Amino acid sequence: MDRIVIVGASAGGLTTAETLRRQGYEGTITLVGGERHLPYDRPPLSKQILSGEWEPDRLPLRARGDIETLGLDLRLGRTATGVNLRDRTVALTGDGIIGYDALVVATGVRPRRLPGCDGVRGVHVLRTLDDALALKEQLTAGRRLVVVGAGFIGAEAAAAARGLGLDVTVLEPAAVPLAHAVGENVGQTLTQVHREHGVDLRTGVMVRKILSRAGGVTGVELADGRVLSADVVVVGIGSHPNIEWLKRSGLPLDNGLLCNEFSEAAPGVYGVGDVARWYNQLFGTHMRVEHRTNAAEQGIAVARNLLSEDPQDRHPFSPVPYFWSDQYDLKIQAHGYLHGHDEVAVVEGDLATRRFITAYRKGDRLTGALAVGVPPRALRPWRAALAAGHTWDKATGASAAA
Repeated sequence: MDRIVIVGASAGGLTTAETLRRQGYEGTITLVGGERHLPYDRPPLSKQILSGEWEPDRLPLRARGDIETLGLDLRLGRTATGVNLRDRTVALTGDGIIGYDALVVATGVRPRRLPGCDGVRGVHVLRTLDDALALKEQLTAGRRLVVVGAGFIGAEAAAAARGLGLDVTVLEPAAVPLAHAVGENVGQTLTQVHREHGVDLRTGVMVRKILSRAGGVTGVELADGRVLSADVVVVGIGSHPNIEWLKRSGLPLDNGLLCNEFSEAAPGVYGVGDVARWYNQLFGTHMRVEHRTNAAEQGIAVARNLLSEDPQDRHPFSPVPYFWSDQYDLKIQAHGYLHGHDEVAVVEGDLATRRFITAYRKGDRLTGALAVGVPPRALRPWRAALAAGHTWDKATGASAAA
Protein backbone atom coordinates (compact mmCIF):
# COMPACT_ATOMS: atom_id res chain seq x y z
CA MET A 1 0.00 0.00 0.00
CA ASP A 2 1.88 3.03 -1.32
CA ARG A 3 -0.55 5.94 -0.88
CA ILE A 4 -3.46 6.63 1.45
CA VAL A 5 -5.55 9.70 0.65
CA ILE A 6 -7.50 11.38 3.46
CA VAL A 7 -9.99 14.00 2.30
CA GLY A 8 -10.77 16.28 5.23
CA ALA A 9 -8.15 17.95 7.42
CA SER A 10 -10.00 18.40 10.70
CA ALA A 11 -9.89 16.29 13.86
CA GLY A 12 -10.95 13.02 12.23
CA GLY A 13 -8.64 13.31 9.24
CA LEU A 14 -5.61 14.37 11.24
CA THR A 15 -6.13 11.65 13.86
CA THR A 16 -6.36 9.06 11.09
CA ALA A 17 -3.01 10.24 9.69
CA GLU A 18 -1.34 10.25 13.10
CA THR A 19 -2.57 6.75 13.88
CA LEU A 20 -1.35 5.43 10.54
CA ARG A 21 2.14 6.67 11.38
CA ARG A 22 2.00 5.29 14.92
CA GLN A 23 0.98 1.93 13.48
CA GLY A 24 4.10 1.92 11.34
CA TYR A 25 2.76 2.95 7.93
CA GLU A 26 5.64 4.42 5.91
CA GLY A 27 3.92 5.13 2.61
CA THR A 28 2.59 8.46 1.36
CA ILE A 29 -0.30 10.00 3.30
CA THR A 30 -2.02 12.74 1.34
CA LEU A 31 -4.15 14.94 3.62
CA VAL A 32 -6.53 17.22 1.75
CA GLY A 33 -8.22 20.19 3.42
CA GLY A 34 -10.62 22.74 1.98
CA GLU A 35 -9.38 25.47 4.34
CA ARG A 36 -5.88 26.94 4.27
CA HIS A 37 -5.52 26.72 8.06
CA LEU A 38 -3.66 23.86 9.67
CA PRO A 39 -6.10 21.40 11.33
CA TYR A 40 -7.80 23.09 14.28
CA ASP A 41 -10.36 22.39 16.98
CA ARG A 42 -13.94 23.38 16.12
CA PRO A 43 -15.93 23.17 19.41
CA PRO A 44 -14.33 26.35 20.84
CA LEU A 45 -15.52 28.39 17.86
CA SER A 46 -19.02 28.85 19.30
CA LYS A 47 -17.74 29.09 22.86
CA GLN A 48 -14.28 30.48 23.72
CA ILE A 49 -13.61 32.22 20.39
CA LEU A 50 -16.93 34.08 20.27
CA SER A 51 -16.73 35.06 23.93
CA GLY A 52 -13.18 36.35 23.50
CA GLU A 53 -11.80 33.96 26.12
CA TRP A 54 -9.44 32.42 23.55
CA GLU A 55 -7.40 33.84 20.70
CA PRO A 56 -7.27 31.84 17.46
CA ASP A 57 -3.68 30.74 18.10
CA ARG A 58 -5.02 28.31 20.72
CA LEU A 59 -7.09 26.37 18.17
CA PRO A 60 -4.54 24.31 16.18
CA LEU A 61 -4.78 20.62 17.03
CA ARG A 62 -1.01 20.21 16.68
CA ALA A 63 1.95 22.53 16.39
CA ARG A 64 3.29 23.00 12.86
CA GLY A 65 6.45 21.12 13.80
CA ASP A 66 4.47 18.11 15.01
CA ILE A 67 2.55 17.97 11.74
CA GLU A 68 5.77 18.27 9.74
CA THR A 69 7.15 15.31 11.68
CA LEU A 70 4.33 13.16 10.26
CA GLY A 71 5.76 13.61 6.78
CA LEU A 72 2.39 14.30 5.17
CA ASP A 73 1.68 15.26 1.59
CA LEU A 74 -0.41 18.19 2.84
CA ARG A 75 -2.84 19.74 0.34
CA LEU A 76 -4.54 22.67 2.09
CA GLY A 77 -6.92 24.99 0.30
CA ARG A 78 -7.93 22.13 -2.01
CA THR A 79 -11.36 20.58 -2.54
CA ALA A 80 -12.11 17.06 -3.73
CA THR A 81 -14.51 17.07 -6.68
CA GLY A 82 -14.91 13.37 -7.45
CA VAL A 83 -13.83 9.76 -6.94
CA ASN A 84 -13.28 6.99 -9.47
CA LEU A 85 -13.55 3.68 -7.63
CA ARG A 86 -12.42 1.58 -10.59
CA ASP A 87 -9.22 3.57 -11.16
CA ARG A 88 -8.81 4.39 -7.45
CA THR A 89 -8.34 8.10 -8.09
CA VAL A 90 -9.54 11.34 -6.50
CA ALA A 91 -9.97 14.60 -8.41
CA LEU A 92 -8.81 17.75 -6.59
CA THR A 93 -9.25 21.41 -7.47
CA GLY A 94 -5.89 22.79 -8.53
CA ASP A 95 -4.08 19.44 -8.30
CA GLY A 96 -5.75 17.31 -10.97
CA ILE A 97 -6.05 13.57 -10.36
CA ILE A 98 -4.21 11.64 -7.65
CA GLY A 99 -4.23 7.90 -7.14
CA TYR A 100 -4.86 6.05 -3.90
CA ASP A 101 -4.58 2.55 -2.51
CA ALA A 102 -6.98 3.43 0.31
CA LEU A 103 -9.28 6.43 0.67
CA VAL A 104 -10.60 8.00 3.89
CA VAL A 105 -13.57 10.37 3.53
CA ALA A 106 -13.59 12.89 6.38
CA THR A 107 -15.22 15.88 4.69
CA GLY A 108 -17.52 16.77 7.59
CA VAL A 109 -20.63 18.89 7.23
CA ARG A 110 -21.59 22.40 6.23
CA PRO A 111 -24.30 24.62 7.75
CA ARG A 112 -27.76 24.82 6.29
CA ARG A 113 -28.58 28.32 5.10
CA LEU A 114 -31.76 30.30 4.76
CA PRO A 115 -32.66 31.10 1.15
CA GLY A 116 -32.05 34.58 -0.15
CA CYS A 117 -29.40 35.72 2.31
CA ASP A 118 -26.14 34.71 0.63
CA GLY A 119 -23.85 37.71 0.45
CA VAL A 120 -25.92 39.80 2.87
CA ARG A 121 -23.62 41.55 5.33
CA GLY A 122 -24.35 40.70 8.93
CA VAL A 123 -25.84 37.24 8.24
CA HIS A 124 -23.61 34.46 9.58
CA VAL A 125 -23.32 30.72 9.89
CA LEU A 126 -20.85 29.12 12.26
CA ARG A 127 -18.68 26.22 11.16
CA THR A 128 -15.17 27.42 10.31
CA LEU A 129 -12.59 29.63 12.00
CA ASP A 130 -13.23 32.31 9.38
CA ASP A 131 -16.97 32.13 10.17
CA ALA A 132 -16.29 32.59 13.87
CA LEU A 133 -13.88 35.50 13.42
CA ALA A 134 -16.25 37.31 11.06
CA LEU A 135 -19.10 36.92 13.55
CA LYS A 136 -16.93 37.88 16.52
CA GLU A 137 -16.13 41.23 14.90
CA GLN A 138 -19.82 42.13 14.95
CA LEU A 139 -20.63 41.04 18.49
CA THR A 140 -20.33 44.38 20.23
CA ALA A 141 -22.35 45.53 23.22
CA GLY A 142 -25.70 47.11 22.49
CA ARG A 143 -26.19 45.59 19.06
CA ARG A 144 -29.26 43.49 18.23
CA LEU A 145 -28.59 39.83 17.44
CA VAL A 146 -31.22 37.42 16.12
CA VAL A 147 -30.35 33.73 16.23
CA VAL A 148 -32.42 31.48 13.97
CA GLY A 149 -32.47 28.01 15.53
CA ALA A 150 -32.11 27.03 19.19
CA GLY A 151 -29.95 23.93 18.74
CA PHE A 152 -26.59 23.67 20.45
CA ILE A 153 -24.77 25.98 18.01
CA GLY A 154 -27.47 28.65 18.23
CA ALA A 155 -27.72 28.34 22.01
CA GLU A 156 -23.96 28.64 22.48
CA ALA A 157 -23.78 31.65 20.16
CA ALA A 158 -26.65 33.29 22.07
CA ALA A 159 -24.94 32.67 25.42
CA ALA A 160 -21.66 34.14 24.18
CA ALA A 161 -23.42 37.19 22.76
CA ARG A 162 -25.31 37.87 25.98
CA GLY A 163 -22.02 37.73 27.84
CA LEU A 164 -20.73 40.43 25.51
CA GLY A 165 -23.74 42.67 26.17
CA LEU A 166 -25.81 42.21 23.01
CA ASP A 167 -29.59 42.27 22.85
CA VAL A 168 -30.33 38.66 21.80
CA THR A 169 -33.47 37.09 20.34
CA VAL A 170 -33.58 33.37 19.51
CA LEU A 171 -36.21 32.00 17.13
CA GLU A 172 -37.10 28.30 17.21
CA PRO A 173 -39.84 26.54 15.20
CA ALA A 174 -40.28 23.69 17.71
CA ALA A 175 -42.44 24.10 20.80
CA VAL A 176 -39.49 23.11 23.01
CA PRO A 177 -35.89 23.57 21.86
CA LEU A 178 -33.87 20.34 21.62
CA ALA A 179 -36.83 18.23 22.80
CA HIS A 180 -36.21 15.68 20.03
CA ALA A 181 -32.74 15.07 21.43
CA VAL A 182 -32.81 15.68 25.17
CA GLY A 183 -36.52 15.45 26.06
CA GLU A 184 -39.14 18.13 26.68
CA ASN A 185 -38.46 18.78 30.36
CA VAL A 186 -34.71 19.06 29.89
CA GLY A 187 -35.31 21.30 26.87
CA GLN A 188 -37.62 23.52 28.93
CA THR A 189 -35.02 23.74 31.69
CA LEU A 190 -32.33 24.90 29.27
CA THR A 191 -34.78 27.34 27.69
CA GLN A 192 -35.47 28.92 31.08
CA VAL A 193 -31.74 29.40 31.66
CA HIS A 194 -31.51 31.50 28.50
CA ARG A 195 -34.52 33.59 29.46
CA GLU A 196 -33.08 34.23 32.91
CA HIS A 197 -29.97 35.59 31.22
CA GLY A 198 -32.05 38.06 29.23
CA VAL A 199 -32.48 36.19 25.95
CA ASP A 200 -35.82 36.70 24.21
CA LEU A 201 -36.31 33.04 23.21
CA ARG A 202 -39.42 32.55 21.08
CA THR A 203 -40.66 29.07 20.28
CA GLY A 204 -43.14 27.84 17.71
CA VAL A 205 -42.16 30.57 15.25
CA MET A 206 -41.07 30.28 11.63
CA VAL A 207 -38.85 32.66 9.68
CA ARG A 208 -40.16 33.82 6.32
CA LYS A 209 -37.13 35.77 5.14
CA ILE A 210 -34.14 37.88 6.06
CA LEU A 211 -34.60 41.59 5.43
CA SER A 212 -31.79 43.75 4.09
CA ARG A 213 -31.04 47.19 2.73
CA ALA A 214 -28.04 48.22 0.64
CA GLY A 215 -26.60 44.72 1.03
CA GLY A 216 -26.73 44.70 4.83
CA VAL A 217 -29.13 42.89 7.15
CA THR A 218 -31.86 44.97 8.80
CA GLY A 219 -34.13 42.36 10.32
CA VAL A 220 -36.00 39.09 10.16
CA GLU A 221 -39.58 38.67 8.96
CA LEU A 222 -41.58 35.91 10.64
CA ALA A 223 -44.19 33.73 8.96
CA ASP A 224 -46.99 35.68 10.69
CA GLY A 225 -45.70 38.97 9.23
CA ARG A 226 -44.03 40.33 12.33
CA VAL A 227 -40.64 41.93 11.79
CA LEU A 228 -37.73 41.85 14.22
CA SER A 229 -34.97 44.41 13.77
CA ALA A 230 -31.46 43.02 13.70
CA ASP A 231 -27.92 44.26 13.30
CA VAL A 232 -26.56 40.70 13.17
CA VAL A 233 -28.20 37.36 12.34
CA VAL A 234 -26.82 33.90 13.10
CA VAL A 235 -28.38 30.98 11.23
CA GLY A 236 -28.12 27.75 13.20
CA ILE A 237 -30.65 25.44 11.56
CA GLY A 238 -28.62 22.26 11.19
CA SER A 239 -26.17 20.93 8.64
CA HIS A 240 -25.68 18.93 5.45
CA PRO A 241 -23.04 16.17 5.19
CA ASN A 242 -20.49 17.07 2.51
CA ILE A 243 -21.16 14.21 0.10
CA GLU A 244 -22.00 16.02 -3.15
CA TRP A 245 -18.54 15.29 -4.54
CA LEU A 246 -19.26 11.56 -4.13
CA LYS A 247 -22.60 11.45 -5.96
CA ARG A 248 -21.22 10.00 -9.21
CA SER A 249 -18.81 7.64 -7.47
CA GLY A 250 -21.16 4.73 -6.87
CA LEU A 251 -20.51 4.89 -3.13
CA PRO A 252 -23.57 4.37 -0.88
CA LEU A 253 -24.96 7.74 0.23
CA ASP A 254 -27.82 8.20 2.66
CA ASN A 255 -27.63 11.18 5.02
CA GLY A 256 -23.86 10.82 4.82
CA LEU A 257 -21.45 8.21 3.53
CA LEU A 258 -23.10 4.91 4.45
CA CYS A 259 -20.61 2.55 6.09
CA ASN A 260 -20.61 -0.87 7.72
CA GLU A 261 -19.57 -1.67 11.28
CA PHE A 262 -15.91 -1.20 10.33
CA SER A 263 -16.64 2.31 8.96
CA GLU A 264 -16.02 0.92 5.45
CA ALA A 265 -18.23 2.13 2.59
CA ALA A 266 -16.60 0.05 -0.18
CA PRO A 267 -13.41 -1.99 -0.46
CA GLY A 268 -10.60 0.37 0.51
CA VAL A 269 -12.90 3.34 1.18
CA TYR A 270 -13.68 4.42 4.74
CA GLY A 271 -15.68 7.18 6.41
CA VAL A 272 -14.57 9.20 9.44
CA GLY A 273 -16.29 11.87 11.51
CA ASP A 274 -19.38 13.97 10.84
CA VAL A 275 -19.83 12.78 7.25
CA ALA A 276 -19.84 9.05 8.10
CA ARG A 277 -23.09 7.21 8.79
CA TRP A 278 -21.92 3.87 10.06
CA TYR A 279 -23.47 0.86 11.77
CA ASN A 280 -22.83 0.96 15.51
CA GLN A 281 -23.25 -2.62 16.73
CA LEU A 282 -23.53 -1.53 20.36
CA PHE A 283 -26.74 0.39 19.67
CA GLY A 284 -27.91 -1.74 16.75
CA THR A 285 -28.42 1.16 14.36
CA HIS A 286 -26.74 3.33 11.76
CA MET A 287 -25.78 6.69 13.21
CA ARG A 288 -24.04 9.86 12.11
CA VAL A 289 -22.51 11.76 15.01
CA GLU A 290 -21.44 15.40 14.67
CA HIS A 291 -19.10 15.63 17.62
CA ARG A 292 -15.37 16.08 17.82
CA THR A 293 -14.68 13.17 20.22
CA ASN A 294 -16.38 10.70 17.90
CA ALA A 295 -14.39 11.94 14.90
CA ALA A 296 -11.07 11.39 16.66
CA GLU A 297 -12.03 7.94 17.97
CA GLN A 298 -13.29 6.88 14.55
CA GLY A 299 -10.08 8.06 12.91
CA ILE A 300 -8.06 5.81 15.23
CA ALA A 301 -10.33 2.82 14.54
CA VAL A 302 -10.28 3.33 10.77
CA ALA A 303 -6.49 3.63 10.62
CA ARG A 304 -6.08 0.35 12.47
CA ASN A 305 -8.67 -1.49 10.40
CA LEU A 306 -7.27 -0.09 7.17
CA LEU A 307 -3.83 -1.53 7.92
CA SER A 308 -5.10 -4.94 9.03
CA GLU A 309 -3.70 -7.54 6.65
CA ASP A 310 -6.21 -10.16 7.76
CA PRO A 311 -9.89 -9.05 7.62
CA GLN A 312 -10.49 -11.20 10.71
CA ASP A 313 -8.26 -8.83 12.68
CA ARG A 314 -10.51 -5.84 12.09
CA HIS A 315 -12.62 -4.52 14.96
CA PRO A 316 -16.09 -2.95 14.67
CA PHE A 317 -16.26 0.70 15.65
CA SER A 318 -18.85 0.51 18.44
CA PRO A 319 -18.33 3.52 20.73
CA VAL A 320 -20.52 5.21 23.28
CA PRO A 321 -20.78 8.67 21.64
CA TYR A 322 -20.01 11.69 23.83
CA PHE A 323 -20.72 15.39 23.48
CA TRP A 324 -20.72 18.47 25.64
CA SER A 325 -21.97 22.06 25.53
CA ASP A 326 -21.09 25.13 27.59
CA GLN A 327 -23.87 27.68 28.06
CA TYR A 328 -23.37 30.47 30.61
CA ASP A 329 -22.18 28.74 33.79
CA LEU A 330 -23.73 25.39 32.85
CA LYS A 331 -21.76 22.38 31.64
CA ILE A 332 -23.93 19.96 29.67
CA GLN A 333 -22.51 16.49 28.98
CA ALA A 334 -24.03 13.42 27.39
CA HIS A 335 -23.08 9.85 26.60
CA GLY A 336 -24.88 7.53 24.21
CA TYR A 337 -27.42 8.02 21.45
CA LEU A 338 -30.28 10.17 22.67
CA HIS A 339 -32.18 10.64 19.40
CA GLY A 340 -35.42 8.72 18.97
CA HIS A 341 -35.74 7.88 22.65
CA ASP A 342 -38.97 6.46 24.06
CA GLU A 343 -38.57 7.68 27.64
CA VAL A 344 -36.52 10.10 29.71
CA ALA A 345 -36.12 9.81 33.48
CA VAL A 346 -34.37 11.93 36.10
CA VAL A 347 -32.11 9.46 37.89
CA GLU A 348 -30.01 11.83 40.02
CA GLY A 349 -30.65 15.35 41.36
CA ASP A 350 -33.60 17.39 40.08
CA LEU A 351 -34.34 19.78 37.25
CA ALA A 352 -35.19 22.70 39.54
CA THR A 353 -31.65 22.93 40.92
CA ARG A 354 -30.10 22.45 37.46
CA ARG A 355 -27.88 19.75 38.89
CA PHE A 356 -29.17 16.48 37.53
CA ILE A 357 -28.64 13.38 35.41
CA THR A 358 -31.29 12.08 33.04
CA ALA A 359 -31.34 8.62 31.45
CA TYR A 360 -32.81 7.73 28.04
CA ARG A 361 -34.62 4.55 26.98
CA LYS A 362 -35.23 3.06 23.54
CA GLY A 363 -37.20 -0.17 23.69
CA ASP A 364 -35.85 -2.09 26.66
CA ARG A 365 -32.35 -0.62 26.39
CA LEU A 366 -30.58 2.21 28.14
CA THR A 367 -29.40 4.34 25.20
CA GLY A 368 -28.17 7.58 26.76
CA ALA A 369 -27.41 9.67 29.81
CA LEU A 370 -27.17 13.45 30.09
CA ALA A 371 -25.84 15.55 32.95
CA VAL A 372 -26.17 19.23 33.76
CA GLY A 373 -24.20 20.96 36.48
CA VAL A 374 -22.46 17.84 37.81
CA PRO A 375 -18.79 16.76 37.56
CA PRO A 376 -17.78 14.37 34.75
CA ARG A 377 -17.11 11.53 37.20
CA ALA A 378 -20.83 11.42 38.05
CA LEU A 379 -21.54 10.16 34.52
CA ARG A 380 -18.93 7.39 34.54
CA PRO A 381 -21.25 4.67 35.90
CA TRP A 382 -23.80 5.55 33.24
CA ARG A 383 -21.23 5.40 30.47
CA ALA A 384 -20.14 2.00 31.78
CA ALA A 385 -23.75 0.79 31.75
CA LEU A 386 -24.14 1.99 28.15
CA ALA A 387 -20.92 0.28 27.08
CA ALA A 388 -22.12 -2.94 28.71
CA GLY A 389 -25.45 -2.77 26.85
CA HIS A 390 -27.52 -2.78 30.04
CA THR A 391 -31.28 -2.96 29.89
CA TRP A 392 -33.30 -0.01 31.13
CA ASP A 393 -34.51 -1.85 34.21
CA LYS A 394 -31.02 -2.98 35.17
CA ALA A 395 -29.53 0.46 34.71
CA THR A 396 -32.21 2.60 36.33
CA GLY A 397 -34.50 0.60 38.56
CA ALA A 398 -37.51 2.62 39.65
CA SER A 399 -37.25 6.28 38.62
CA ALA A 400 -39.53 9.23 38.16
CA ALA A 401 -40.37 10.08 34.56
CA ALA A 402 -38.98 13.38 33.38
